[in-house]
Amino acid sequence: MGGLVAEGPGLRLDLDVFDYLILAIYFATVLGIGFAARRAITSSSDFFLSGRSMPAWVTGIAFVSANLGALEIIGMAANGAQYGLMTLHYYWIGAVPAMVFLGIVMMPFYYGSKVRSVPEFLRRRFNTPTHLLNAVIFAIAQVLIAGVNLYALALILDALLNWPLWLSIVIGAAIVLTYISIGGLSSAIYNEVLQFFVILAGLLPLTIVGLVKVGGIDGLFDKVRNSDLGDAALHTWQGTANSGNPLGANWIGIVFGLGFVLSFGYWTTNFAEVQRALSAKDMSAARRTPIIGAFPKLLIPAVTVIPGLVAVVTVKGLGASSGDLTYNNSIPLLMRDLLPNGVLGVAVTGLVASFMAGMAANVSGFNTVFTYDLWQTYVRKGRSDEYYLRVGRWATVGGIIISIGTAFIASGYDNIMNYIQALFSLINAPLFATFIVGMFWKRMSAPAGFWSLLLGTLSSLTLYLLYLGDVVKFNSDLSESFWGAGLAFTTAVVVAVLVTLVTKPKPENDLRGLVYGLAGTSTSGDAVLAADKVWWRNPALLGGIAVVLALLLYIPVW
Repeated sequence: MGGLVAEGPGLRLDLDVFDYLILAIYFATVLGIGFAARRAITSSSDFFLSGRSMPAWVTGIAFVSANLGALEIIGMAANGAQYGLMTLHYYWIGAVPAMVFLGIVMMPFYYGSKVRSVPEFLRRRFNTPTHLLNAVIFAIAQVLIAGVNLYALALILDALLNWPLWLSIVIGAAIVLTYISIGGLSSAIYNEVLQFFVILAGLLPLTIVGLVKVGGIDGLFDKVRNSDLGDAALHTWQGTANSGNPLGANWIGIVFGLGFVLSFGYWTTNFAEVQRALSAKDMSAARRTPIIGAFPKLLIPAVTVIPGLVAVVTVKGLGASSGDLTYNNSIPLLMRDLLPNGVLGVAVTGLVASFMAGMAANVSGFNTVFTYDLWQTYVRKGRSDEYYLRVGRWATVGGIIISIGTAFIASGYDNIMNYIQALFSLINAPLFATFIVGMFWKRMSAPAGFWSLLLGTLSSLTLYLLYLGDVVKFNSDLSESFWGAGLAFTTAVVVAVLVTLVTKPKPENDLRGLVYGLAGTSTSGDAVLAADKVWWRNPALLGGIAVVLALLLYIPVW
């Protein structure tokens, strides 16, 4: 058994009865929400899409909370420790503009065309092979990413209780399995709203106590200047004329690779996120969902990047390639060193909540795509709604069992964010290219959809394998992700154009409501704008404010 326990007792958190009580109350509440949500489930639409009945503030918070998983909390704190304030690019250029674009431009097509998933949109816009390829890639990606969340949860439980890694993984999986298979997407969404506030309640004290310890934000910056990271880690754009900065990427990689391809690819086509907006009660609420989520997203670095920097200057030896002092452990190490009992219980509960929110988002996305896009479309057509509801519950069980296996893959990376960005550059970048060309260019043919998606994915995979084999060199894993994403996007666009030129386009009537300039009844300009009579609820106004705030936040750390 000893081989499965994470290294050393150095990370062990000293929790008392009160801390465990907070954790127990949280678990009881999560399961209670699952059972309460079950009462509202009478059809597969209720289970997979909450019956499209959620208000915008609920879906907006769930939208950002679904992204506040382990990758965000542990991964961005690890990036903060490793790359400094360059990590802010993941939020201000690498999230907010894409979230606003999704709300203003793309939600009318998703929500108005009444599709149940992103792959289903591709089937209607292109053809069955494109649909099948995307559904399979998406299903695999979701269980891989769910495995990362599960692994991170297991790391925390190991640190907390000294449980073996395998036991922590199985128990974490069992809790998420219970509340998703019982309550479906409603349970996931209501829990994400709860988890959002629990995560903030857990992590804010860590930031505050950490800053007090190092002498405020000025004291922190002074200490970072004198550390191995140096002054370069305190700027976001300075030093990006070339790749001689902590991130190892120049401004072209940051703007095109991260700010455009990776970010738009993730936020606009990742069904685990889009699913939250699809569950909104009407078009206006669906469009506002990602934009409402953009406002808290602007400020999340306060509880991820800042603690990462505090860890660099307070935890001696941080940055080892294995053991307790890897970058991934920045937040758990700070919790051990800084927080008193009681507050520690809230912080641990916040971390556990973040992993469960992230994993639940992946699993609820997986079960919907597996049931609607794979099982119902290709294996068992025309069965009763109750049958598909049962399949959805079994898909949840299957997805979580596979995630237990993929959790052990994630354990092989010392910075899980690098692993995740590599996955995104493989999966989201080519999908976004296929999507965006297909949505704005009605001439794009059905075969072009399939080949652009396939060859875009293969080009990014080839570059990644060449990088792993030391044939192609990059300054950092993240730099490879940026270029891999850029290559996948460019390949997909070029292939889409070339294949379209030698194949027949789809008839215009088949494309109504799916392509710009060919509006259907529910995606016409009048139908979209009619939902937004109240000026302060206008998505374009709210989105504009979010983007301006992102630009203003850059100024002090340029």
